Amino acid sequence: MPELNDKQVAEFYRRSYTTADGLWFMKVENKYGFDAALDIDNEVWKVLPKIQARMLKSMMAKGDGVEALFECLVTKLTLDGFKFTTEHDTGKRGFRLIIEKCPWHDLMVKSGRENLSGQVGTVVCNAEYSVWAAEFDDKIRFKLQGQLCKKAETCVMQFYY
Repeated sequence: MPELNDKQVAEFYRRSYTTADGLWFMKVENKYGFDAALDIDNEVWKVLPKIQARMLKSMMAKGDGVEALFECLVTKLTLDGFKFTTEHDTGKRGFRLIIEKCPWHDLMVKSGRENLSGQVGTVVCNAEYSVWAAEFDDKIRFKLQGQLCKKAETCVMQFYY
């Protein structure tokens, strides 16, 4: 059996994860309809980020607070294949992530489902990133400003106290 390097192994699992998510959604949608699939997906994305956040906090030896959230989210987005820049609040009370390329939206476009991307993105991103914020401090707030999936130039995710 050929050996895979760490980057290839990570890519294999990242692609398997994104493919399983998309297939699961489409199978639920085919059986129960789009609204039911989106509702169930919303419930999944209220739990998965807790697992991911806790795992990265542990792996990266991070505690709570906005700076730990920043470092863990930068790691997560990088691993997921996002292209983004960051801005810190001068008062160290928050930060913004400016997403220039979203692999989830790109998959929706590639699969011919771009017309649904904005609806899915709004539900999933609000659920997912609000949970991420709460895992680091229940006083950290999340606000989604602009979305690639709704034809904006970038997604802007703001985290602040």
